[in-house]
Order: sequence, then C-alpha cells, then structure tokens
Amino acid sequence: MDYKETKAPVSTVTYDKAAIETPTENIYEAISIIAKRATQINSDLKKELVDKLDEFATYNDSLEEVFENKEQIEVSKFYERLPKPHAIAVEEWLEGKVYFRTPDAE
Repeated sequence: MDYKETKAPVSTVTYDKAAIETPTENIYEAISIIAKRATQINSDLKKELVDKLDEFATYNDSLEEVFENKEQIEVSKFYERLPKPHAIAVEEWLEGKVYFRTPDAE
C-alpha cells in the first residue's frame, strides 16, 4: 500500500461517530479494528523508513566522527510530514478499504 498518496488529514479532525460505527454497528469494535490497522500501517512505515535509512548507514568504530547527510535528513523529514498512522487508518475505514471479519459469527 502506498501511504504517500493518502488523502488523510495531517492535523486533528473531528469525525462523525455514526459514520465510524456504521460498518460494525458498534463504536468500540470499530475503534478496535481501526487501532489494529493503525498498528499495521505504523510497522509498515517504520520498516520502509529503516530500509531507506540503512542505505545511508556508515559503520565506523569511531564515535567521534558524525556525518550529516542531507539526503538522509530529507528522507526523515518526508516521513515526519506524512499523516499519522491512525489518521490513515481512519481514512481507510471510512472509505471501506479495511477488511474485517468476526470469527464468532461465521
């Protein structure tokens, strides 16, 4: 999933409670599903960021030398400006992109 193309808000937004709970008819279950999806998104973004930052890694035995890499700083700033994982998860939920199931009902 490409999280860079999301339309999720970067700042705090108030959502309609009825719109959030409509798919499950239970606000607590909906929030639980959204929270689990946010955790997945967070781990995906973290893995992606670590992989990109590993490209810039230099392994020295000397702790005295610290190099500032402008490209590395730009990559980090880009990820900082992305919407937070919970905002992306709520946006996906409202657009119906999150798959969930209840094993008890099956």
